[in-house]
Amino acid sequence: MPEKTMTEEVLEPDLPICDPHHHLWDFPTSRYLLPELLADIGQGHRVESTVFVECTAFYSAHRREGFQYVGETEFVAGVAAMADAGRYGPVRACAGIVGRAALDQGASVADVLDDHVRAGGGRFRGIRHSGAWDPSPDVDNSHTRPPQGLYGQADFREGFAQLAPRGLSFEAWQFHPQLAEVTALARAFPQTPIMLDHCGGPLGIGPYAGRRDEVFAGWARDIGELATCPNVWVKLGGLGMAICGFGFHKRQVAPTSAELADAWRPYLETCLEAFGPARGMFESNFPVDRVSCSYGVLWNALKRVASGCSADEKAQLFRDNAVNFYKLDL
Repeated sequence: MPEKTMTEEVLEPDLPICDPHHHLWDFPTSRYLLPELLADIGQGHRVESTVFVECTAFYSAHRREGFQYVGETEFVAGVAAMADAGRYGPVRACAGIVGRAALDQGASVADVLDDHVRAGGGRFRGIRHSGAWDPSPDVDNSHTRPPQGLYGQADFREGFAQLAPRGLSFEAWQFHPQLAEVTALARAFPQTPIMLDHCGGPLGIGPYAGRRDEVFAGWARDIGELATCPNVWVKLGGLGMAICGFGFHKRQVAPTSAELADAWRPYLETCLEAFGPARGMFESNFPVDRVSCSYGVLWNALKRVASGCSADEKAQLFRDNAVNFYKLDL
């Protein structure tokens, strides 16, 4: 995966950060493991801890169907133990783990969830079962290849009901036309904490290209409605993905953090206004967002957007909310 490599002076270098959304993987064409993560963190921002989110990294080849996803949790727990040893610096990498389970297998997923909790070594915090689906062939659906309307299916909700009794949260990843499905899910399960990934997935490619104002208006309306659910939080980021349609990944010259902030500000500020500083958290979504910018420039852009926030609000948005939501033992 290519990376845009502009270097900038780090803004507010002493601001503590918990990066609540990154991946680790080792694919034939892309490697992003602990050394790569630590190299990015080493670009100067004060990232103290991180949360890993599932990405098909290391499923077990030897567990039975449905339990293979626990292999990813085992792998990440090992990485977290390596980081905790202190030999690679002070960063508490993977202090929280969000894994994958097929919630649409119904109530029987309970055994898989319990296996995740055991494998996580005290760090397992929740499940992401992506529902990102769009009818257009120009939009690549999620890596889980979900069916249309996953979050409303009876078998999915039967499995979803197993989260709250175990103190687990749910990570919602879908595209902006599906936001109402998340709202319905949140209202059906008000006791289950739900984290909305990547500002709700605003699309800007395929049939959504060239319609930014129209798409934004519908997205903002649905974000406002979803924010009325007190059990839903939002991750402020993920806008460097190619599917958002900003085109930074196509540029020969990497964008500055000021350019990124200008492009992303309407989405981030809309989410902040809707959810408030107590239910939002800035994220890197690395290495996915590295197609648009470097890790250091990304955090500079987010800090530019937050420049009008108070010191207490910045503490919430950059560290405290993530630590509290994921119940990180730091």
